[in-house]
Amino acid sequence: MLVEEKNAVTEEIENLVKTYGSERSALMPILQEIQKKHRHISDYAQQEVARLLDIHPVEVFSFISFYSFLNTEPKGKNIIRICRTIVCDTKNKSAVVAAIERELGIKVGETTKDKKFTLEYANCIGMCDQGPAMAVNDRVYTKVTPEKAIAILSEVRG
Repeated sequence: MLVEEKNAVTEEIENLVKTYGSERSALMPILQEIQKKHRHISDYAQQEVARLLDIHPVEVFSFISFYSFLNTEPKGKNIIRICRTIVCDTKNKSAVVAAIERELGIKVGETTKDKKFTLEYANCIGMCDQGPAMAVNDRVYTKVTPEKAIAILSEVRG
């Protein structure tokens, strides 16, 4: 990371601390804002957050590691999360996953070469009664079929 980039990241995080405060309770909203803008939270950003909140960098990393929607590696612009619960398994989730993998040319856990899509599992989306469920970014879709999944991807592509 170049010095100019580091300075910009530091300034951005300083502004977030001004907005959310420097208490430990500000950690989540600060990390969410960094994630939203950069699609991941770099090692440098983690160090700066720790420094500005006066907590150990390991605490920041542990926090990010605990929450599946926070990432230390860059992800695609659109993150597709497929519910991993057994309920969705019984409702033909595997066919939905196979259709998405074919359509995007990637496997679960991968990002498309153009960085537009990342496909991953989520432990639970909270829609077990309407599975299989998937989320694209912040929007949840229920009763997803392979055909519906492809239509959703087409819609997201614009």
